[in-house]
Amino acid sequence: MAVTLAKRPVLFALARALGEAWPGDVSRDMLVARAFGGKHSDESHRARLRVEIGRLRRMLRKLAGVNATKRGFAFEPHHASEIVVLARPVEERHAAVLAFLADGESWSSSALSLALGSSQRSVQRALDQLAAQGKVQFYGHGRARRWMTPPVPGFTTTLLLPAPLPND
Repeated sequence: MAVTLAKRPVLFALARALGEAWPGDVSRDMLVARAFGGKHSDESHRARLRVEIGRLRRMLRKLAGVNATKRGFAFEPHHASEIVVLARPVEERHAAVLAFLADGESWSSSALSLALGSSQRSVQRALDQLAAQGKVQFYGHGRARRWMTPPVPGFTTTLLLPAPLPND
């Protein structure tokens, strides 16, 4: 059974926080911070949290219960013996761009925009921000500019690796 929370970011954030804490619970303040981005919770945040927890309970009712605890809330799976949270290996703003550059090959911004299904200007802004952080580097100028991740010291580049031996 699958439950899609892709278009429900608040519910996804709540489910992820509860899944990561399982079998323990998550405090109400932590859930407010994760789901709504609030640093301090007030009564309006707590009311909204109750509404969103109710929605999450309805969506997950066949898989797990979401039970109130003294501190906050906790998952209680119905048929599973454990809960596993699968997360992206890199979770940051421009993770998709970094994922394409992770193989060590150089990419043009236009090729990245086609691969990502994004505008070329958005990709260029992302690359500029990543370059300012030292996560990517470029060579060339103008239309010949190519982007790649900096090489890892101590590892051989693909150009220096030996070619495979021919099969006899």
